[in-house]
Amino acid sequence: MKKKDKHIALEKIITYQFKNREVLHEALRHSSYVNEQPDQNLKDNECLEFLGDAVLNLVVGHLLMQFYPDLKEGSLSRMRASLVNETKLAQIARQLQLGSHLYLGKGERQTNGCNKPSILADAFEALVAAVYLDGGFRSAFQFIKTQFIPILENENLAEKPFDYKSQLQELTQTHQREVPQYRVVQESGPDHDKTFRVQIIAGELKAEGSGKSKKAAEQKAAKLVLAMFHGSDRASRT
Repeated sequence: MKKKDKHIALEKIITYQFKNREVLHEALRHSSYVNEQPDQNLKDNECLEFLGDAVLNLVVGHLLMQFYPDLKEGSLSRMRASLVNETKLAQIARQLQLGSHLYLGKGERQTNGCNKPSILADAFEALVAAVYLDGGFRSAFQFIKTQFIPILENENLAEKPFDYKSQLQELTQTHQREVPQYRVVQESGPDHDKTFRVQIIAGELKAEGSGKSKKAAEQKAAKLVLAMFHGSDRASRT
């Protein structure tokens, strides 16, 4: 089957037909493919990925406010981070069979790049941007809504336990593409009643938390960094 035919199949799956097919092709081009085509003036999907991330966060935030009108900003931010992250976006991309439509370099094809979470998540963000550029915000909103409404209807995000480490990891991966680093900086007390102090570094943010176990200390440290993150995010918008 020709690539063009496969792209038509993708349009049927996402129920959107592109007027400008080049923007669709760009969304599907991984940098590994473009690097192997030096004689062609091709663009990879990284800039579209950047734009798609912004559109996704806006629309998913809007949907969360509709589903949970009584929740405060911190809870909404936590829930959005649990939705707009590599794991969840890769899952949606697989449902759309996006991997079979990607332009990948030889090395990525040989290592099953079409199924790598990072590549799939980035491609989904790029596809969101492509729909936005081709059809405008209304089309992008409808496309994103179609993918996320089933998740919102089937997962009661507001009742999930507060796992601060997981929330922070999802948040930092979404915004900074980094994973928080934890380090035990102090142990005190007898073996049967130890207290641990853990330091966490997440990008430019740093905090320490203490607890009767390493996990408890990590949770407290992560909670502090989450508060810092939301505080700096609010400050950047004022």
